[in-house]
Amino acid sequence: MAVDLQTVVIWTIVFLSSLSVMILSIVSSDTSIVPSPFDFIPYVEDSWLTRLAINLLGYATVFVPGFIIKHYVDRINYLDVIGKGFTRRAVQLCFRGVGDEVQSATIDGVADSEDKVGDGNPSSASSRRKALLALFCLFGLLGSYLTWGLLQEKIMTREYESSDGGKERFVDSQFLVFVNRILAFVISGVYVCVTRQPQHRAPLYKYCYCSFSNIMSSWCQYEALKYVSFPTQVLAKASKIIPVMLMGKIVSRKKYEYYEYVTAVVMSIGMTLFLLGSETDHGRSTMTTFSGVIILASYMAFDSFTSNWQGELFTRYRMTSMQMMCGVNLFSCVFTAVSLMQQGGFVHSFYFTLRNPDFMFDILLLSLTSATGQLFIFYTIAKFGPIAFVIMMTIRQGLAILLSCVVYHHSIALFGVCGIFLVFCAIFLRIYCSQRMKQVKRYQRLPSIAHKV
Repeated sequence: MAVDLQTVVIWTIVFLSSLSVMILSIVSSDTSIVPSPFDFIPYVEDSWLTRLAINLLGYATVFVPGFIIKHYVDRINYLDVIGKGFTRRAVQLCFRGVGDEVQSATIDGVADSEDKVGDGNPSSASSRRKALLALFCLFGLLGSYLTWGLLQEKIMTREYESSDGGKERFVDSQFLVFVNRILAFVISGVYVCVTRQPQHRAPLYKYCYCSFSNIMSSWCQYEALKYVSFPTQVLAKASKIIPVMLMGKIVSRKKYEYYEYVTAVVMSIGMTLFLLGSETDHGRSTMTTFSGVIILASYMAFDSFTSNWQGELFTRYRMTSMQMMCGVNLFSCVFTAVSLMQQGGFVHSFYFTLRNPDFMFDILLLSLTSATGQLFIFYTIAKFGPIAFVIMMTIRQGLAILLSCVVYHHSIALFGVCGIFLVFCAIFLRIYCSQRMKQVKRYQRLPSIAHKV
């Protein structure tokens, strides 16, 4: 069977990139004493900037070959030149997708669900059943994410006692990201395979952008706990609507109402009061706290890009939430696994687990709660709409701050308490104003409809 030159070029790029990943993995893992990845780079300090740079280099070994292949495929019109074959099908799946884009869509019936719940149609289900289902979703979200938050803080800020009596702290945030993503990918992949799903239209490479930003936001989330307290991190998450609005302007060119700007300013004031009123640990310097603020700001920027990019994909290709979850987590697993292999991260984490058996239980429970939390998110939005989901998650964030303060003995001054109060008041005010605006617009449409009739 004749093989065309274009196919040979594509597979050569894939082979060379895979070979480079394997060589780097063997070099970083070929040691009996398991040194730190930074031992291979003399005179480099083990700081969060260094760890970030090394991670990005690892991701580049996946992203750059993919970019080269896509550019080459587009330049020679590969899909128009080559007739059939496995390579053509793979290239089409990765870079062109199947079918045409869908210009208007809802996300797994989110809009329909919201209208149904808001209308309160008694024929759809009894009020008691809806209440029980809402409680099930609420306690599912609370149980998953409160446990996840406590484990997150424990793993990144507490020392594990090894079998020989020594104490050490786990520091590899990227490994925790991988552990969370691999189980979520398996669950969503199985669900997509065993249930009836609409045709997947999007080219797979579209997921890599929000996958990368999702990885970076999760990495920043874990890394920030080395520099700031968990309550600070949670409140920063609650205030992420500010960068989400900025990204919405940049990515989707959205327009916002006046109340959205007002609540964003109130959140900023509340966050500032909380930071001023939070008592800093004596072991942390001003520079350390500043690093934590920079990492949290990066987290909010990456996370807001992720949500806006996923929104664009939902609108253009109308995939289901499970298809989105599977696609994003697929690339997340690839990116993080390659980077961890190059750094010897799997070897270090494996030896850390052998020395500290409790760590294995913590990461398994962390991965399980993260995956079940994502499932509860999609189920809650599908059944009750985004407004009810936001309210539930806001309750979860407030309880997470309270629970962290009780379990890990964080102290917050009066200014900090006022800041927390302002942030959550702004969130609920935003929800209320949003609902009122929808009702006003609905009533304004009624006269025009009646006039046409």
